[in-house]
Amino acid sequence: MGSFKDVVGHKDIINYIRNAVSEDKVSHAYILNGERGSGKKMLANLFASTLQCEKGGPDPCNECHSCKQAESGNHPDIIHVTHEKPNTISVEDVRTQVNNDIMIKPYQGPYKIYIISEADLMTPQAQNALLKTIEEPPEYAVIFLLTENAQMLLPTITSRCVMLKLRNIKDTLIKKYLMETVKVPDYKADMCTAFAQGNMGRAIMLANSEHFNEIREEAVQLLKYIDEMDLNEVVKAIKRISAYKLEINDYLDIIMIWYRDVLIYKATQDVTKVVFKDQLSCIKARARKSSYEGIEKILESLEKAKSRLKANVNFDLVMELLLLTIKEN
Repeated sequence: MGSFKDVVGHKDIINYIRNAVSEDKVSHAYILNGERGSGKKMLANLFASTLQCEKGGPDPCNECHSCKQAESGNHPDIIHVTHEKPNTISVEDVRTQVNNDIMIKPYQGPYKIYIISEADLMTPQAQNALLKTIEEPPEYAVIFLLTENAQMLLPTITSRCVMLKLRNIKDTLIKKYLMETVKVPDYKADMCTAFAQGNMGRAIMLANSEHFNEIREEAVQLLKYIDEMDLNEVVKAIKRISAYKLEINDYLDIIMIWYRDVLIYKATQDVTKVVFKDQLSCIKARARKSSYEGIEKILESLEKAKSRLKANVNFDLVMELLLLTIKEN
């Protein structure tokens, strides 16, 4: 499990948690909001372990029976709420795992803790069911809602929770961690840090990914030659992209970073902020060809593509719309 000392970045949140524990000012509900890989789950697990730790310190001791149970995922009073459907947390999930369980007192710890990952997937009905619990929780209950987009939660829920927003981590800290802890060489740490855009989880995943260079190369080839592609070639490109369905967010992020580079260079002519430094001539050429409005359209269409894929819209159709938008702009 480790301790808060092992966490890179997020110092404000860690100080808040430590103070809340040591001053006995723990709230009954928290929202940890941050993008995928930002460390929400790690912070929630550390917070939960600290609250249940038998030594009662500002960090989990990792030695007591409670900490060992938390580490193995077997603590009876730390409940991870699950859901059957991939993109929905239903009212039934909330009722059976939270509402119907929360009135049973903790088995051994001072708290009964519920961690709801992907809480922004709760249906409005599920949120309303949870609201009743958040409004009148038993004194021993603590609920963590982990979200990528807290705006998907009802205002009635957000107003009753303490919001902890996970900020981007400094590139220097990420690079240092990758080199010292993940043991990657300097040049690779640089590349992974640039693509991670302040997200430690993504940086670690990229550093360990055998696929990343391949995905990056595939995306770069597409972006370099998409202007000359006819519709038949676009369809073939989509077939190649479908091989990366499981990593499609990373693929789309690479395209997004490419167009951010184009936008930054077009606006500032500053090459020091460009991530794709090895593709500088292509970035400059694209900046000359595309208008500001066109680049904004592409960046918006990338966000739309992510949302549509998350909502299980047909993969080929989403990618075709995206690639045609890129070609047109």
